[in-house]
Amino acid sequence: MRKTRLHRRAAAIGSAGALVTATLIAGAVTAPAASASPATGRGHGHGQGWDREARGAAVAAARAAKAGIDWQDCPADWNLPKPIQCGYVTVPVDYAKPYGKQIKLAVDRIGNTGTKSERQGALIYNPGGPGGSGLRFPTRVTGKNAVWANTAKAYDFVGFDPRGVGRSAPISCVDPQEFVKAPKPDPVPRSEADKRAQRKLAAEYAEGCFERSGDMLAHMTTPNTARDLDVIRAALGEKKLNYLGVSYGTYLGAVYGTLFPDHVRRMVVDSVVNPSREKIWYQANLDQDVAFEGRWKDWQDWVAKNDATYHLGNTRAKVQEQWLKLRATAEKAPLGGVVGPAELISFFQGAPYYDSSWAPTAAIFSKYVAGDTQALVDAAAPDLSDTVGNASSENGNAVYTAVECTDAKWPTNWRTWDRDNTKLHRDHPFMTWANAWMNLPCATWPVKQQTPLNVKTGKGLPPVLIVQSERDAATPYEGAVELHQRFKGSRLITERDAGSHGVTGLVNPCINDRVDAYLLTGKLDARDATCAPHATPKP
Repeated sequence: MRKTRLHRRAAAIGSAGALVTATLIAGAVTAPAASASPATGRGHGHGQGWDREARGAAVAAARAAKAGIDWQDCPADWNLPKPIQCGYVTVPVDYAKPYGKQIKLAVDRIGNTGTKSERQGALIYNPGGPGGSGLRFPTRVTGKNAVWANTAKAYDFVGFDPRGVGRSAPISCVDPQEFVKAPKPDPVPRSEADKRAQRKLAAEYAEGCFERSGDMLAHMTTPNTARDLDVIRAALGEKKLNYLGVSYGTYLGAVYGTLFPDHVRRMVVDSVVNPSREKIWYQANLDQDVAFEGRWKDWQDWVAKNDATYHLGNTRAKVQEQWLKLRATAEKAPLGGVVGPAELISFFQGAPYYDSSWAPTAAIFSKYVAGDTQALVDAAAPDLSDTVGNASSENGNAVYTAVECTDAKWPTNWRTWDRDNTKLHRDHPFMTWANAWMNLPCATWPVKQQTPLNVKTGKGLPPVLIVQSERDAATPYEGAVELHQRFKGSRLITERDAGSHGVTGLVNPCINDRVDAYLLTGKLDARDATCAPHATPKP
């Protein structure tokens, strides 16, 4: 789920900015190695195509291990401070044709801060999305984030832009300046005409993806990104992968662990996408709508408890009344001419995502109710002058759409979408229709949609550490339970009575210490653990 989706049509899976905790392990990985034995893909119900892709992945990994990475100072416009270094890893667009068209993936790293004997290899990170860039990961070292101090002693921090993202053969579906124009149509339809208009926009968006990025679309899948991850591992000279994935990054990790079980050394997955084939991706998005409603109410309860600060009402019902009043005002006449209901949802959804957004969101809402409309306009409106940021937003949305639409088969019958979302909206109105319109391009997707991988434990897969807050909106708790059941020997840490998306970067010693122990020594608790919540935000 992505946090900032001001101009995306709704909620996505994968947090592009969620913080995560990693830590370290015993036994330094120092010897460069080519790819370990490749997973063949047999036993996953995919047949010969997957065998060809497995062989292609082995070819690409062996080639990358030989080539290595030509590390250089990062280009100035990447805004990555020294001593972070940048480079590229070459991968095939189509793993069934490993000698065919190639693309370059942008990678960066910062060396471990400890001694040579303390080094345990590279820790590769994915922040989610699909469509999130991992290139900021090494700045957790340059920024001297205390949560990451132990991790940094033992590991090189390695980030990358997945295929199609940012500096890695970026894809596009529409002109970025058109993409960010506001206000967008109100996501909640008032008539059949409203629905027809949204359906037309979704179909046009899908067509735009094919027109602008058609040569990449069929290969924008999670399994291919997992194969890319293995090629990066090989290019780094790592025999096995140390991996930290958040949100959609957990599904990427789950697919990698299934395809390459004996290539994994340590894996931490935080805020887990439900990997069940039945959930990827249509049902997963419907499940989000329910969870978002619950976390939206949690935020309203907190605002009501702090009514002395925010003056938005001393009960949840009163806060909701203020929200509905604001929404109706923006529907009638967009605030500042640019902030309508769609822009409001994109701004306010930060609160259900992250506790760190509770106070800032409430403060701006409070200013609006007190008569300061400009603060809300400044926070929720697009900045048309930010061409770089707008291009990044459009690219992120394009990758999100391409991966989710290509990964799995979606309903093509509008009646199914209409029935499911109309029913869900009755009790879960905050996100339901916005989420539906964002994903509707998948109903008319112009390339073949795949069958999701059957995620499961393979031979050689070590114990995986799963971390999850109980009331996560973007990736509901059931996803962590499902992956825990599928990855035998895994351990689940539950943060009770909490709902932030991306847990391991928050200060909670009960969680931080366990993640440290796992990554440093491989130690896991004898059984699953439940931790008290991190500190509640202060007004």
